[in-house]
Amino acid sequence: MAGGEVFFRLHIPAEKYLRYYQGTAAFVQVRSEDGRRIRLPAANLRTFVTREGITGRFRLRFDDRQKILSLEKVSS
Repeated sequence: MAGGEVFFRLHIPAEKYLRYYQGTAAFVQVRSEDGRRIRLPAANLRTFVTREGITGRFRLRFDDRQKILSLEKVSS
C-alpha cells in the first residue's frame, strides 16, 4: 500500500471501546471504503470517543512507509 489516504466508517459502542481504552485490545481493524483492510492503534481514536462510543466517517492519511500522518473525522 503506497502513501496516501483512505476513508472508512466506524461504529464502536462505548462499552466495546472500553476494551481498547483499558489496553486489552491494542489495535482496531477496519475495512476502508475502497476495500482495503486497515489496522491502526486504538490510541489514535481516543480523541473521537463520546459517551456513545466512536461513530462516523474518518480519513486516515499515511506516508509511503504506512506511518500515520493524520486521522480526522469527516462528514458523510
